[in-house]
Amino acid sequence: MYMHIVLVEPEIPANTGNISRTCAATGSVLHLVRPLGFSTDDRQLKRAGLDYWHLLDIRYHDSLQEVWDKHPNGRFFYLSTKGTHSYTEVEYQPNDFLVFGKETKGLPRDLLAAHPDETLRIPIVDEARSLNLSNSVAIVVFEALRQLGFPDLRA
Repeated sequence: MYMHIVLVEPEIPANTGNISRTCAATGSVLHLVRPLGFSTDDRQLKRAGLDYWHLLDIRYHDSLQEVWDKHPNGRFFYLSTKGTHSYTEVEYQPNDFLVFGKETKGLPRDLLAAHPDETLRIPIVDEARSLNLSNSVAIVVFEALRQLGFPDLRA
């Protein structure tokens, strides 16, 4: 395994489908934290993931606490427009956890406040509210894999 992508309460099936495809193509594990804003049988979700579902390691959790409990030695990074560090400042390691919040609200402020040194952002112009969730995941996971030398991925 290379990276763990954690989506906390994702709301838009097409975003999760696109992220699923990114995870499948990179060998990353996808963790979905309930409640989900859609059914996992959703047609948009399946269409966005195309025919990559057999390559995907997807795990469902009832809370972020459950993810932490199952991976007590994991390194967790929390992505937010309110992050205190750029995502490029991190020296990523295999099996790091990249945690993203729901599309409309992001991650809870108290979670970010509890982990200021692990809270990351993607730089954007002041006038923009945020990037699309699936784009954000792709940006950060590929930076992490670039740092790791794209292990076992074909060029």
